[in-house]
Amino acid sequence: MTCWFDGPLAAFDTGTTGVDVETDRIVSAALVVQDAAGAAVRVTRWLVSPGVPVPAAATGVHGLTDEHVQRHGRWPAPVMEEVGRSLAEQCAAARPLVVMNAPFDLTLLDRELRRHRAASLARYLEHVPLCVLDPRVLDRHLDRYRKGPRSLADLCAQYEVPLEDGHDAATDAMAALEVVRAVGRRFAARLERLSAPELHTLQAVWHAAQARGLQAWFTLNGSPEAVDPAWPLRPELPAAA
Repeated sequence: MTCWFDGPLAAFDTGTTGVDVETDRIVSAALVVQDAAGAAVRVTRWLVSPGVPVPAAATGVHGLTDEHVQRHGRWPAPVMEEVGRSLAEQCAAARPLVVMNAPFDLTLLDRELRRHRAASLARYLEHVPLCVLDPRVLDRHLDRYRKGPRSLADLCAQYEVPLEDGHDAATDAMAALEVVRAVGRRFAARLERLSAPELHTLQAVWHAAQARGLQAWFTLNGSPEAVDPAWPLRPELPAAA
């Protein structure tokens, strides 16, 4: 029987105007689908004119300038509709969705859907089970005592996954997918008896524990930064009184 890490997977990634999921916008997105380890991939790319300026700092990350997305990007509303439906299609096909640092990309997508489609991500997924595999959460749990940062580039180096043209959404999505397969193989003795849906449930628990540990470290060092324990999607902020 094929283990989940050798079977069908999809991966999703975004390029954005910044790192605030409540206020920043999506400028690019990609969905990579692979039916089995080593098989050819199908890639869907989206380029968005977000309706707000693209800061130079963001351009420095993904290479997309404000002029380029204004000229070549599409309006956000139809793009977000397509993205929401595409993710729902992957879930309906029972294809696990790989998302590196899922609470960022999925929450940002949720806010964009609310902003431009007046509908949450949950609305698009209400009839299909969401199953996410987050390489950051998996790696932190399975190799918790390894020191050093755990960005996508760090994980690619750790698991010997090639990463070219870093921060292109499609390239990053493909790299995250391969990292998840590599994590599965390296820790097969601990993971092969678990299904992807079971791992989805476990990752929510693991991420919450990781968030509590990081929050304790911040508090100990006098940092005011707050760590959200929610995974794979942060709850909507309550409306201001």
